Amino acid sequence: MSASPTLPVSTSGATALQVARRCAEEGGRLALERFRRPQEVSVKGRGNLVTATDVDIERLIQSTLAREYPQHAVLSEETSSFEPRASSLEASGWTWVVDPLDGTRNYVSGLPCFCVNVALCQQGEPVVAVTHDPVHGETFWAVKGGGARLCSAQPLAGEQPCRVSDKPSLQASVLGFDMGYDDRRAAHMLALLRDLWPGMQSVRIPGSAALGLAYAACGRYDLFVHHYLFPWDLAAGILLVREAGGVITDRDGSPVRIESEGVIAGGSAVHADFLHRAGSRPWRDEGPAPT
Repeated sequence: MSASPTLPVSTSGATALQVARRCAEEGGRLALERFRRPQEVSVKGRGNLVTATDVDIERLIQSTLAREYPQHAVLSEETSSFEPRASSLEASGWTWVVDPLDGTRNYVSGLPCFCVNVALCQQGEPVVAVTHDPVHGETFWAVKGGGARLCSAQPLAGEQPCRVSDKPSLQASVLGFDMGYDDRRAAHMLALLRDLWPGMQSVRIPGSAALGLAYAACGRYDLFVHHYLFPWDLAAGILLVREAGGVITDRDGSPVRIESEGVIAGGSAVHADFLHRAGSRPWRDEGPAPT
């Protein structure tokens, strides 16, 4: 684990972790109250939806952060004009990175796999991470240098440390991945899985990249792979996986950044095996999609 940073204290005297958890859990309560009820839904792209609940949770979190950390920047999915492929957060100082409702397509369909994602970054590096799953009452959290933990509302579960998988190979592993909103890249990923199959135990598609990374951090997925992400999907997961003892890189094995377009995350052995077996297969959206 890397050294713990000196984290800013909020105006109310709360720690950054306490504020992050409050934001995520209050947002989760609102999401759960409206789950499987009629939703006002807008379309951002094929399969990419936004509901009034997304926007209301975002406003709730932004209000809390503005009160507790008025000098900090906030990067949040639904109101951001940020273009992560053209800009960098590395010089942005303290920045909160928020996905008010990750897994909106699941949420609209009544599928119980969605979460609220909150991370605090210092010059582009995540130092506090919270991923909250309101349906299952689970909060995954980490502070840089302090490990990763899972707090569960389930009886007898309590709070436990998170550790990534120790599976020795992809052959022994459950692989999680997601399709994202780039059809060409999704086709490349499906082609890669077709070529690797049956060289793994099973494949799962959660429909929430943030939960996929949290599950990799606690070993539910031995490996999680995604090909098209934004900072609000990724920031919390980077820290969760690192603090759980895992390896998380860009798709080509290079160091991950919160602006990375894709990610491979999990235990060190299965991560290395996946990179070896994937070889030089196309990860980026160059050329025509596979047929």
